[in-house]
Amino acid sequence: MTVMSSWSTAWPDWEDRIINRRSLVAFDPPFPDEAEASLSVFRDLRLVDVLGRPTMGEACLPWVFDLPRILFGSYDDETGRQLIRYFFLCVGKKNTKSTLAAGIMVTALLRNWRDSGEYYILAPTKEVADNSFFPARDMIRADPKLLDLLHVQDSQRLITHRTTHAFLKVAAADSETVSGKKTIGLLVDELWLFGPRVNAESMIREAGGGLSSRPEGFEIYLTTQSPKPPAGIFDQKLRDFRDIRDGKLVDPQSLPIIYEFPPAMLKSKAYEDPKNWYIPNPNWDKSVDPNFLITKRAEAARAGKASLIDWDAKFLNVQAGMSQRADGWAGAEVWDRGIDKTLTLDALLERSEVVTIGLDGGGNDDLLGIGVIGREKKTKRWLAWAHAFISDLGIERRKANIEDYNRFEKEGTLTKFCFVDHFAGLDLANISDGYEPPLPDDIRYIVDLVVKVRDLGLLAQVGVDAAGIGGIVDALAKIGITQDAETLDAVRQGIGLMGAFKTIERKLGDRTFLHCGSELLNWCVGNAQVVLTSTASRIAREEAGFGKIDPLVALFNASHLMSLNPAASGRSGWNTDDLDALMARIDAAVDAMADTGDRR
Repeated sequence: MTVMSSWSTAWPDWEDRIINRRSLVAFDPPFPDEAEASLSVFRDLRLVDVLGRPTMGEACLPWVFDLPRILFGSYDDETGRQLIRYFFLCVGKKNTKSTLAAGIMVTALLRNWRDSGEYYILAPTKEVADNSFFPARDMIRADPKLLDLLHVQDSQRLITHRTTHAFLKVAAADSETVSGKKTIGLLVDELWLFGPRVNAESMIREAGGGLSSRPEGFEIYLTTQSPKPPAGIFDQKLRDFRDIRDGKLVDPQSLPIIYEFPPAMLKSKAYEDPKNWYIPNPNWDKSVDPNFLITKRAEAARAGKASLIDWDAKFLNVQAGMSQRADGWAGAEVWDRGIDKTLTLDALLERSEVVTIGLDGGGNDDLLGIGVIGREKKTKRWLAWAHAFISDLGIERRKANIEDYNRFEKEGTLTKFCFVDHFAGLDLANISDGYEPPLPDDIRYIVDLVVKVRDLGLLAQVGVDAAGIGGIVDALAKIGITQDAETLDAVRQGIGLMGAFKTIERKLGDRTFLHCGSELLNWCVGNAQVVLTSTASRIAREEAGFGKIDPLVALFNASHLMSLNPAASGRSGWNTDDLDALMARIDAAVDAMADTGDRR
């Protein structure tokens, strides 16, 4: 029996459901008998850390049963196939998430029919692993029948079924091997902590690799929000499951359960009102104490912005945005005011009377950022567009960013190129005098862009980091873009860019700076960190070096040049409108003299 096409896992009414405390699972399980059989096991598990040691069925609110009901109720006993296989639960801290994980996986182990079946809880650290293992262990030890059936080994965080020899292993990704598994059920706890990790996606793929030959298999992702903007696999999964929930992505094998504030409540700051805190906390007034939250948020507010952002992410499930970073660039808070989705490069050139181009980065392991700013013909607003290049070497050295790079490439704002292969065919022994090696793809793109802007009569100057790459300067010199020609400028970096980014801050505020609103630029803006000195401030990337900002700095370089109020190259410094007005006055004067017979 296969009924996969008979349901959708999208919840277009999720905002109404979450505000009115209705279930976030909008349909009944396709196999209710399977659901009830497994829930009877799940409900009987005991909570030893709750007064009176009640069962899950006695102590838990209805929402707790949504995930196990639909998980176990999606198993087709006739075919041995799990129809909904991927689950994502995002909920605030202290909502019995680890206890729920333990209960689900113990139930799965008990209901399993496959000999030597493998079940895993994958946690980012030993401490998080213990948070899931201890409740599972205690549930078993609190029930003599389960203790006879299941063997618990604390030292290995291992629970083995004495009859089927199937086991549940709780593994810490920071200290244990997770590859080569024949997994039936995988639960990944605190997914947000995997986000910035190098190879996290590969690690989780290895841990769940057994699902390809285990049709009854499933994967569950449990997480709270991150105190920093989502990254890596966490960002990828969060985006995908939100899109599934909203109906933008159709995937009946995947089920999102996301307890978060609707966008309108985030925009209006309604999430700061304690009366709304039940929304990301479905276990409100049970394991989540309202008075505790009110007291602790006040403490976080007194501690400063960084502490408050961290608290809101963990207890209110508020996603940290680029405008929330405690040491972030002030322009990030008004970045959205400048979005103009029509601003392609061609649109910018069409609308502009003069253009400046900024470049930044470009080492073998770095992004090369290209920023273009045009001054609009009539309004004099600044119009901004950016692009980036990344080489194969850069991708290899910054694997933690690979999901972001893939996203930007799909958007069309990042170009990947192979730096090594570009020069692989050179015969160095037979190079003659005057030989010029072919330009790499990134430098060729820059040269073509500069030529295009110059030939349109729009180019004022190109701005580069004074300590930038000589190859770019040399290539530009071959097309006449040099400092001697006053078409190339070495822009001072560090505190020397303070005027440039402060100018953009102000122009974003009064909406005279418009940008394309690309995900690439949004990412860079979120990564930008302000470092204060005794007399000034400068923009830097985060210390680990993974949060790149090169395209943003390229825009700052272009901003510095545009703030000098240039005219386009080849126009002798004249503003076209002024020149037209002067010529009109001269023509009028000549006509007047002709009328009076004055031949001077």
